[in-house]
Amino acid sequence: MTGVDPSRLDDQQLMKELESVHRTRHDTLLYGSNDALRAHNGRMAALEGEYLRRNPGRRVASGRTRAGARERGRGEPQTPRV
Repeated sequence: MTGVDPSRLDDQQLMKELESVHRTRHDTLLYGSNDALRAHNGRMAALEGEYLRRNPGRRVASGRTRAGARERGRGEPQTPRV
C-alpha cells in the first residue's frame, strides 16, 4: 500500500485523503494502468474502512438505502418507453 497508514492519520488528514482519492477515481479508472487501478482500489478501501471504523454511527440518508430508493421509485411518474 502507498501512503500513510490510515489509522495514523488524524480526522482532518483522513478526510483530506478521502477527498483526494475520490476526486482522482474516475481518471484512474479510465486512464490508469491495471497496477495504478489496483493501488487506487487498495488505498480507497483502506481509507474508507478507517472512516467507517471511526464513524460507526454516521448519519445515513434515507434516500441512500434500498428502502428509500424503492420509496422514491413509487413517487416518480413512470415515463413510457418507446
